[in-house]
Amino acid sequence: MKKIVFATNNAHKLQELRQMIGDRYEVLGLADIGCHEDIPETGHFIEENAQIKARYVKENYGYDCFSDDTGLEIDALGGEPGVHSARYAGPGHDSEANIDKVLSLLQGVTERTARFRTAVVLLQGDEIHLFEGQVEGVILTERHGTGGFGYDSIFQPVEGDGSTFAQMSPQDKNRISHRGRAVAKLVEFLNLQASTN
Repeated sequence: MKKIVFATNNAHKLQELRQMIGDRYEVLGLADIGCHEDIPETGHFIEENAQIKARYVKENYGYDCFSDDTGLEIDALGGEPGVHSARYAGPGHDSEANIDKVLSLLQGVTERTARFRTAVVLLQGDEIHLFEGQVEGVILTERHGTGGFGYDSIFQPVEGDGSTFAQMSPQDKNRISHRGRAVAKLVEFLNLQASTN
């Protein structure tokens, strides 16, 4: 089975991706290849950050690699947190603090439209491939649900039954989510490769 690295230390994301990619590839996380450093995400756009992480793994560990970066863009906040979504409340990747900051900034705001955007960059040999996904929704005034991660408990997608991402099963979320859509394009590409090789 071909090995490919997903440049993440996030166990939730790794599990989601393994479910979606299936058994044609062995998907390794950063810990699996002994990469414990915090890869700098210095890009101004999510596409740049995804490429920085994938290139770091390829150059330092030699594996074909894909990496994603996701931004939550809230219209009332001028597109913030955007590329800073993971560290919106500070450098510690604290999801609860990030949510608290968003809810505080949106207090009293009725226009709460937002979208999640994901960019997945795949580095194979010398080739770079980009896959993108997006989902529209609204930011609720309080948390709903305990599943998922990040901003899932306050994001209600336009599609669906009115649940937040945190209230959905992983399968239902993957069907309509930004990451699900971007990864579906990646999986289609990888499966096409696997079937022609």
